[in-house]
Amino acid sequence: MNTLFDEEQLRKLIANLKILTGLPANILDPEGRDINLFRGHPPFCRAVNDLPEGHERCVNCDMWKIRNYTAEKGFQFYRCHLGICEAVMPLYDSKTPLAYLAVGCYLDDSPIEEQWARTRSRLDWWPAGPDALKDAFFQFRQCSQEEVRAYTETLEALSAYIRLKGMIRATEQTDLQKLELYLDQHYMEKLSLASISKEMHIGRTKLCTLAKELSGGQTLSHLIAQRRISAAKRLLAQSGLPISAVAEAVGISDYNYFSKVFRSMTGTTPSAFRKQYRG
Repeated sequence: MNTLFDEEQLRKLIANLKILTGLPANILDPEGRDINLFRGHPPFCRAVNDLPEGHERCVNCDMWKIRNYTAEKGFQFYRCHLGICEAVMPLYDSKTPLAYLAVGCYLDDSPIEEQWARTRSRLDWWPAGPDALKDAFFQFRQCSQEEVRAYTETLEALSAYIRLKGMIRATEQTDLQKLELYLDQHYMEKLSLASISKEMHIGRTKLCTLAKELSGGQTLSHLIAQRRISAAKRLLAQSGLPISAVAEAVGISDYNYFSKVFRSMTGTTPSAFRKQYRG
């Protein structure tokens, strides 16, 4: 299944919500990726997203909250990777989420200094030091529980309007799109041509043809390796995991083989990449 967005109508809707409530809302695709409808983020969030490392952390956080949505219905509330209050709710087509409606960024009505202390402790990676973002942090709007409840209940009702007007709708995926999505979701598992063929109900010969089309002439094994190394680069840059643990996390159990593949695709070793990225 593929998802089509009426971006013009959704953009108008989100802009009007910001005017009426002062709180940003946004739409994420089924994997948790921002479809880039909204530009009016608070100064703190703009500053973080202007830095490549900050942007990647925010992207990973969005994808994390989609994977960890456990509410029976409606919005699930949480604090993002920097401690800012947000909420997310799926927009369904029958039982399948077509997209997610995200709400934020705001602070609750607990003492703002306590909330800043929480956020400050998570900014050790900020180049100019955490206090460089303090003024921007204090520009966040603080909302009471009653205000947030009223806003999110209104948005839950609004989700029916979004569906009624066909602003988000499903279309059937091509085999090429299905393969791309399958690899995105399963690259960390033990994969083979036979196992993917069985899971996707696509013949091996056709899979090889699709892989070449998707990669510009490369093999299915190369496509899998690309996704694994891309994920490994993120982990090396953002976590303190040992390199062997990074290799395991992306689906390569042999440390030496992981290093060989990493070097062939990046031109450097995992340890050198981590050192270069972190300065």
